[in-house]
Amino acid sequence: MKSIKISNLGEIRNELNKYKKGKKFDINQFNQMARLAWLGKIVMQPLDPLDEKCEAFLLYCERPDEFQAYFLDPDQDLVGQMHIVDGEQGQALSRILQRGVEERALLYQDLSRRDFYFGEFYRPKKEQQASEKQDPDNNKEEQH
Repeated sequence: MKSIKISNLGEIRNELNKYKKGKKFDINQFNQMARLAWLGKIVMQPLDPLDEKCEAFLLYCERPDEFQAYFLDPDQDLVGQMHIVDGEQGQALSRILQRGVEERALLYQDLSRRDFYFGEFYRPKKEQQASEKQDPDNNKEEQH
């Protein structure tokens, strides 16, 4: 951990101002964080909600499960860590997080209404006749 000399108030103010501005992720890091945000793996809050000038966010990134990590391959220095993110990137990650929640909710709603049975075991007569025309040899064997 970095130590700050308490005797110099100017240094303390400069360090605090650095934190209030936050840090920008590079493009690769931002894309990784955005993917994890879409999955709902980040938790964010304003760094200092009482200070109107402070636009930075305090962000925690959870580790993705093994299935997600296999496909996303996130940097280990990003996940399981706290980050102080600048306001612009924090706002963007917040919007991506919200979109991810909304899109996943729609997927789950569609899944809850999906009828797998008829898709697997029922074919309308038109489809059945079309498949018989495409493979007449197979249909003759079935009739014997």
